[in-house]
Amino acid sequence: MPDDIIGMDDMEAIYEVTDRFEIDRETISVPLEKSGPGSVSANDDGTIEIVAPATVPIRDWQPVLQAGIETLGFSMEAGADLWE
Repeated sequence: MPDDIIGMDDMEAIYEVTDRFEIDRETISVPLEKSGPGSVSANDDGTIEIVAPATVPIRDWQPVLQAGIETLGFSMEAGADLWE
């Protein structure tokens, strides 16, 4: 059961990505329960919902999260390195 719930390391990994886009952390919604391959979506109220993946480690999912945020129309801050 503990692997189904996000932890502090998971949140840090998510913030590493969202901070590159200078997204205000108050506008990010992350459900506590991990689900499937994870997802990124925009809500009508202007928040971004990020569902952490249950099927892959969060660090391996960071490039997918970055791509999802870019799909929503966000751009990385100047000078941010790309994932390797």
